[in-house]
Amino acid sequence: MLLFNRRTFLLSAVALAGCGFQPAYGPNGTASKLRGKIRVESSDTREGFTLAHELESIFAQATDEQYLLTFSIDTDEDGLGITTDQEITRYHVTGSAKYTLVRTSDGQTAASGEVRSFTAYSATGSTVSSVSATRDAYDRLMSILADQIAAQIHAKMAATA
Repeated sequence: MLLFNRRTFLLSAVALAGCGFQPAYGPNGTASKLRGKIRVESSDTREGFTLAHELESIFAQATDEQYLLTFSIDTDEDGLGITTDQEITRYHVTGSAKYTLVRTSDGQTAASGEVRSFTAYSATGSTVSSVSATRDAYDRLMSILADQIAAQIHAKMAATA
């Protein structure tokens, strides 16, 4: 059984190498080529600041600006768990972000799209714990959206390279 797994792994590696597969985070991958070249637009909302911070941690702070990444965020919150006293105990947070990556040299759009995700939090306990849980849920959501934006940009830039 162990020999079969090794053969499968080796054949898979050969097949991926033959088709031109290259990891985005590899030495010559699109992620390394974009690192430090994307300036992320700042935002004046808490969610926007968190998303921009997450994107900057993925792409690194721009030292050789070649692209500008702009985004807009839309979030919604729904109550899920409702007690017999009509108190909401759990919230479901959905969010989407539309983004555009523009080349600063010629103003052309290099990549654009929209990402969506969700998270949830519990609203039981003290007021302080509820506020903390709410902030944490929105921070998690922005982190998820940033990862999805980065993945889409890497895929689109690899396809055009």
